[in-house]
Amino acid sequence: MINIVYKILNALGVIRRYDSLKNKTVKTTYDTIDAFFKIGLSVLFCLVLIWISVLFYVLFYYTYVPTIEHIKPVYLQFTSCDATYDKPSSRAVCGFPKAHVQLTRYNSLLMVGQPYKITVMMELPESESNKQLGMFMVCGQMVGKGGASVAHSCRSTMLRYRSPLLHVLRLFALGPFFVLNFMEEKQTLAVELFSNFEEDQNFPATDMYVELKSDRVEVYSAKVQIDAHLSGLRYIMFHWPFFSAVLGSIFNLGVIVFVMLLSWYKLYGPNNLTGKEFIIKQFKQLKELAPMRKLMYTPKVEILGESWEKEDSDNRSFTGDETVENVEEIEGKKCLILKEAEFEEETPQERKFVLERKLSSSDA
Repeated sequence: MINIVYKILNALGVIRRYDSLKNKTVKTTYDTIDAFFKIGLSVLFCLVLIWISVLFYVLFYYTYVPTIEHIKPVYLQFTSCDATYDKPSSRAVCGFPKAHVQLTRYNSLLMVGQPYKITVMMELPESESNKQLGMFMVCGQMVGKGGASVAHSCRSTMLRYRSPLLHVLRLFALGPFFVLNFMEEKQTLAVELFSNFEEDQNFPATDMYVELKSDRVEVYSAKVQIDAHLSGLRYIMFHWPFFSAVLGSIFNLGVIVFVMLLSWYKLYGPNNLTGKEFIIKQFKQLKELAPMRKLMYTPKVEILGESWEKEDSDNRSFTGDETVENVEEIEGKKCLILKEAEFEEETPQERKFVLERKLSSSDA
């Protein structure tokens, strides 16, 4: 019964249409899956390239752009007068306040070739002693490993002057803030010791010594601030990070794509074919540029997986455009000897080449 129905449907062409529709559906499904797979693979490949370019920019940024600021606390030390004279004294300080600042425990803190500004920041109370002190010197010395002096500088400074009338008006206006400890009667002095300090690669600075050349100065606290003077590309990368990151990533992506295309062309370009692909290409070029040649060929020889047999003793035409001189037997195997073919120079693109290929009857 089933066979009868099948024969009827086959006679009406239903089975043929069903098979055709089935094959089209299967082919469309495979093509769709293949297209989605290629699209997904392409998107994944592009994302990987983008992430690699961003990673290269981040590595370049942290390698090329230095840390913009370093801050180290300064703990001033001095010799008391009681310890010096072994008796009570009206003065508390009998020596210049000094401090040792350790910049780094390693070889270097600063980037070589980058200019830095080194400033000593001090908080001084507006006391009568500091007002009467006037100007005083602040000295700094950069020292490398082993105690070798790298740089030395001294600068003068003093409290900013305020007239008695301005002082009274300021106290009257800001009195509540002073009472509630929201503000203090103090001034912050910034003494720039080094304007363009550059690290020496052979003698990097690891320590700094700070000294105040006055035994009457009163200081709340002090610190050393090291700021990098950025210029050129470093300035742009630091002050416009998003813009620089986009341009840098695009540049890295372009370089990566260019290198990949150049490598692909070098490996799989038209001038670097070898083996079977090279021979097939030469056959196609000769077929287009040269007239048909005849192949004088007697035994059965396999060339690149395709065999030719002699049916009679007549010559047989061959599209490869080479003339086979003879078939030699080498080490018990029949080999086809291909030698240089002579072509008529019909067009400027025609050229000669020598192709000698030995092929066994079993392996191409």
